[in-house]
Amino acid sequence: MAQSSSGTGGPTPSSPTNLPQTEILYVAVQREGQQVSAKWGLHPSLKEDLKPEEWKELTDIMGKVTTLVGNRFSKILNRAEEDAGGTA
Repeated sequence: MAQSSSGTGGPTPSSPTNLPQTEILYVAVQREGQQVSAKWGLHPSLKEDLKPEEWKELTDIMGKVTTLVGNRFSKILNRAEEDAGGTA
């Protein structure tokens, strides 16, 4: 779901839990062996409403976001593997 996160995992005080939620944007990071991939998606209705220049701008921004998130995820996994390997 597209929600603001305060780091606690729960809803923020300004977002009542009784409102219906729609996933409009997602970022997913996956790991297969040593390979980490990040991808993103946009709700089809929202995509249709964007002008071509808005779609290009969003695509550029989300490309940067997925690169940053994927790189960070990869570093964390590598560090966890090194820590686990060093203590075994």
